[in-house]
Amino acid sequence: MRTAVVIGTGLIGTSAALALTARGITVHLADHDPDRARTAAALGAGTDEPPQGQVDLAVVAVPPAHVAATLADLIGSGAARAYVDVASVKGGPRRELAALGVDTTAYVGTHPMAGKEQSGPLAATADLFEGRPWVLTPSRDTDHEVLNLALELVALSRAVPVVMDADAHDRAVALVSHTPQLVSSMVAARLEEADETAVRLCGQGIRDVTRIAASDPRMWVEILSANPGPVADVLAGIAADLEETVDALRSLQSADVEKRRGGAAGIEDVLRRGNAGRVRVPGKHGAAPAVYETVAVLISDQPGELARIFADAGRAGVNIEDVRIEHATGQQAGLVQLMVEPRSVPGLTAELRDRGWALRTS
Repeated sequence: MRTAVVIGTGLIGTSAALALTARGITVHLADHDPDRARTAAALGAGTDEPPQGQVDLAVVAVPPAHVAATLADLIGSGAARAYVDVASVKGGPRRELAALGVDTTAYVGTHPMAGKEQSGPLAATADLFEGRPWVLTPSRDTDHEVLNLALELVALSRAVPVVMDADAHDRAVALVSHTPQLVSSMVAARLEEADETAVRLCGQGIRDVTRIAASDPRMWVEILSANPGPVADVLAGIAADLEETVDALRSLQSADVEKRRGGAAGIEDVLRRGNAGRVRVPGKHGAAPAVYETVAVLISDQPGELARIFADAGRAGVNIEDVRIEHATGQQAGLVQLMVEPRSVPGLTAELRDRGWALRTS
């Protein structure tokens, strides 16, 4: 691949363009809003000048509802040797292309499993896809050269290719991406009218659950409109669990001992099923989830404190597997939670204490 055109310079399109440009590919940028294309170009993602001839790869990064029409125009004009889209839904656009009578031998549907709560070209980064799954959904008539160019895009973005059936992909993202967005938003919506005293009690748990609720509603309406059936199926299962959980909680209020016992069993069941599901979430580098211990360090809100903790952990020869920061309400301080392998805890705690840090382990 030497040349590419990216149609749609939002977060995903601009990030893909940045990744390709960084690896020497000449990238042309286009968007229905010329200002966004100019912004992406100013960030180093390529040029907003149109290509003078056929490019090697066209990357369509537009909302799902516009993917098929955009691809039909590009394929009809012979704009590229190969065409991919990066929409989060795959079955619908393929069926729309078939209904339009478009020759799809030069097309591969793809979906990089990466993103942010922020949108637009200013949120884009060249490393957005690094180490992340990038789904490809080739069909039986997909040309081998076209699939190779799609795989080259994934490799240049330093993502991990995953080949799936288009409809299986849509069911999967309904479970692991689309439904979590709605559930996060529903939980966050409870805070809108909550008493200020209650909101001030927000800790890391509610921050974790509601983080993605900050996403752009307009973008998510477009995504969910393209995959409503599978998302509704997952939500129906959650709704059944919610109804049973509500009944179990009501039972805990009963004067009847047996009802309270049954309510407790119902709550324990859903929590244990949650435990069982959580351990299936892939851990570091996609491996089976590891069990880490947490070393929590009290930290003041001052420049250089995080760097000092990491440097001291490095002196102890400890690799920090993950990190979280929990801020103390109303204070210029908080807790840095360092997740490390259990065998590393004694050496890390000794080093940090020797260097004056106040900490606790769990």
